[in-house]
Amino acid sequence: MSISPQLFDEIDPAPRLLMGPGPINAYPRVLRAMSAQLLGQFDPQFRQYMHETMALYRQVFETANEWTMIVDGTARAAIEAVMASLVEVGDVVLVASFGRFGQLKTEIARRCGADVRVIEATWGTVFTPAAIEAAIVAHRPKLLALCQGDTSTTMLQPLEDIGAICRRHGVLLQVDATASFVGTPLPVDAWQIDAVTAGLQKCLGGPSGAAPITFSAEVGERIRRRRHIEEGLQTTGYVAGTGTRINSNYFDLAMVMDYWSSAALNHHTEATTMLYGARECARVLLQEGLAACVERHAQAGGAMVAGIEAMGLAVFGDKSHKMPNVVGIVIPPGVDGDRVRAAMLHHYNIEIGSSFGPLHGKIWRIGTMGYNARKDCVLVTLGALETILAAQGHRVLRGAAADAALAFWPR
Repeated sequence: MSISPQLFDEIDPAPRLLMGPGPINAYPRVLRAMSAQLLGQFDPQFRQYMHETMALYRQVFETANEWTMIVDGTARAAIEAVMASLVEVGDVVLVASFGRFGQLKTEIARRCGADVRVIEATWGTVFTPAAIEAAIVAHRPKLLALCQGDTSTTMLQPLEDIGAICRRHGVLLQVDATASFVGTPLPVDAWQIDAVTAGLQKCLGGPSGAAPITFSAEVGERIRRRRHIEEGLQTTGYVAGTGTRINSNYFDLAMVMDYWSSAALNHHTEATTMLYGARECARVLLQEGLAACVERHAQAGGAMVAGIEAMGLAVFGDKSHKMPNVVGIVIPPGVDGDRVRAAMLHHYNIEIGSSFGPLHGKIWRIGTMGYNARKDCVLVTLGALETILAAQGHRVLRGAAADAALAFWPR
């Protein structure tokens, strides 16, 4: 059996500009931090980095929650960790779904054995607080799970009133902020959200593979009731929790809490390089300032929308509830959406996204987030899209997109 010499070539990817719905290009500072030498997971230096990361993300989440940390894995890992650790078989979980990632939470909750109830909003719209409250009254769930921003539809669910509604009815609120975190406001404590999960690979400007998470003292206490330390780690006098054992080992947040706490009880081998990256993402953000970061995403996203509309293209969905950092673009009649995406990649090294389910092949999705929420990224992407559409015979007013985008930025 012959082995191709190419198998031994070093990794040297083409310099892509990732302007899809995520992942995006990482901040250079984050990549430099991730090149630091490895440490053992119980090295005093590394434990200090863990504690610093917790402190940094409390500021990012705008919370005083003790349990603010990193789950090793992509954003989905953190979503599953919360559900696996909170939800017991037969618990009623209400999912407010307005896109593909509402469907994901439904899938995860069912795998946890929940009695899942789903309310759905038409793709391209979001829920009113009244609709969510009515569903809570009708279904009386233990947990309400929903996205803040669902990139599949590019819609942003208003959350200001949802936490108070859940508190009024004794319901826990789990928010998946993977795609919107730090690109739009999400003050966890002020909005009374019980658990929030995110990812690095969107507005935080890092790689996928680590998921920031925060949850309230109430959630922490409920998880602690299910605390069962695995065999081989139990000490003399150990008493198990009164609740049922969490069905996942890796996503057992009771054990992850022990690992991140001063007890430093072994659970998994921490992903050292990813922790470095997560820590640096938070440092980059806080040095810029949370409000400034949110404003930068609003400017870049608004400029992209202005350019798209100046090109004669339609923005998908309810614009009043659109995510600031991702725009859905209706593919015009007679244009081959996949050919356009392929040409963007081939000629310009620019990646834009398609979508899922009922929107597959009907919209493109362009993200302006993290390191790529910049004027030059917006202008280059608009110019490339304009040229490729013209080459496919779609009539565009040349230069109008760039002019509109530039006019959107303050002089």
